[in-house]
Amino acid sequence: MEKLIITAAICGAEVLKEHNPAVPYTVEECVREAKSAYDAGASIIHLHVRTDDGTPTQDKQRFKAVMDAIYKVCPDVIIQPSTGGAVGMTNDERLQPTELLPEMATLDCGTLNFGGDDVFMNTETTIKYFGDKMIERGIKPELEVFDKSMIDMALRLHKKGHIQKPMHFDFVMGVNGGITGELRDFVFLRGSIPSDATYTVAGIGRFEFTLAAAAIIDGGHVRVGFEDNVFISKGVLAKSNGELVAKVVRMAGELGREIATPEEARRILGLKPRK
Repeated sequence: MEKLIITAAICGAEVLKEHNPAVPYTVEECVREAKSAYDAGASIIHLHVRTDDGTPTQDKQRFKAVMDAIYKVCPDVIIQPSTGGAVGMTNDERLQPTELLPEMATLDCGTLNFGGDDVFMNTETTIKYFGDKMIERGIKPELEVFDKSMIDMALRLHKKGHIQKPMHFDFVMGVNGGITGELRDFVFLRGSIPSDATYTVAGIGRFEFTLAAAAIIDGGHVRVGFEDNVFISKGVLAKSNGELVAKVVRMAGELGREIATPEEARRILGLKPRK
């Protein structure tokens, strides 16, 4: 069984300091949280960025400032910018961080009702456009799937040449409007991807650690972090992203999975060694 890749989603676009005071907004806070996760065992930092007041932004220069600062303290980490953006952004606004040519970036594979009147739009045309841009820029997409139909979309667009193999999926489970985080649904998604694909599981809220355990046992990979869950246990706020990562490391140790370094994660995912 391959070593376990742990991704830390350190801030997201929605979670606020009101939910947990340790949620990072500033460049310095993002560096602090990335370093805590890296030191605890994360090899990938899934990155959204904010302005200093917490407003989500896809500004390329803000991404560059945060990424450069993280690389100074975690020189071999894999930084995976989000192209999700915010509701209402254009495709090119959302794609700004890919102009920095990161090793990986997210590619959302379908539209989702986030609640109320908020609809996270990802038309087939949008997904093709993002896929083509990532091929052109040499970026490996992490295929964000919130439901089974999004896996089907990714497989269909692979056949049309918009997404390359080997594919890497992220099962985002427990989001309002998407598939739940029950073990039954994890098994359904897991059985729906190609045999040569890799996957990570991001369980939202109370599903974070139960789904982490399932992925560890199955040979998959795990995402944790403040974007998905701000609690280390029921009713107890996590002090840092590193504390969430450390809990997964302990779980993996009990279940017999070793933790992948960033270079080992690159090999597993088919990325080039970082210079």
